[in-house]
Amino acid sequence: MFDFIRNRRLFYLLSAVLIIPGVISLVLPGGLNPGIDFTSGTIMTIQFDNPVDQSALRDAFAQIDHPEAIVQASGDNTFIVRTRPLQQAQQTDAGDLGQSERQQIEQALTSRFGSLQILNLDQVSPLIASEIVRDAVIAVAAASVFILLYLWWAFNKVTHPWRYGTTAVVALIHDALVVLGIFSILGRLFPGEIELESTFIVAVLTVIGFSVHDTIVVFDRIRENFIRRAGEPFEDVVNHSLAQTLTRSLNTSLTVLLTLFVLMLFGGTTIRYTFVLPLLIGITTGTYSSIFVASMLLVSWHIGELRRLWPFSRRELRPARA
Repeated sequence: MFDFIRNRRLFYLLSAVLIIPGVISLVLPGGLNPGIDFTSGTIMTIQFDNPVDQSALRDAFAQIDHPEAIVQASGDNTFIVRTRPLQQAQQTDAGDLGQSERQQIEQALTSRFGSLQILNLDQVSPLIASEIVRDAVIAVAAASVFILLYLWWAFNKVTHPWRYGTTAVVALIHDALVVLGIFSILGRLFPGEIELESTFIVAVLTVIGFSVHDTIVVFDRIRENFIRRAGEPFEDVVNHSLAQTLTRSLNTSLTVLLTLFVLMLFGGTTIRYTFVLPLLIGITTGTYSSIFVASMLLVSWHIGELRRLWPFSRRELRPARA
């Protein structure tokens, strides 16, 4: 049986390699590349009488000074288009009102694709975006508290049950930082393609839920074996539990990842980079963290390794097993 615990420092190093570059990119100016949902802009729903190709519509918006436009198919010859804020009609020197930017867009699209109808047009303000981010942060904070309380209660038959909840939250933060960091780097490398929309928040919350679920499954097996194998070293109990749950965790994750790969290949452009890609990254790192981060931290805490990070501790440390 492979000794996971013996190689725990290698897993810690790998996590550091994944997280540190992303965190540096996040804290530098322009850490994330926000899309219209997080800045401000216009969302319009356009219905054409004739069939229109999505890429041709995107090119048409680029030609009328809207290269940032995000075009999403929404039904039979119907598209949802996101652009920067449209300008209203302004008074000319002659005293009459000029054309609004909406009218200019409507005329340009009509001349190229034929008759159309703008079914809906809404302005998105930065205030709405800030509320979305605030609600997401509150949701993550509340989830972390409930995870701590639940695992403290569910694992009350083992020693130090709060450690299970704490390490589960650390794994949760680990996965969120990996996703955010990678997207910060991608946003710098591909500023015109990788932009964060509201679906990205949904993806991150989904990743957090998946990570916690996978971690609890592993911890539950550790709890069972801790009671069943009373008297054995805790490191051996955890190592045996990981060997038992590894296949199950990998099979579950691969099933989800295969579905996401199909969406990545055949899904729409608007969800490919802001929803599917963060899920691919997050579920992969979530599977990794539940096995190679949360469980390893549990062992390091149990044998006293984590106390070395606390300079005021004078307690005698038990030598870590190699």
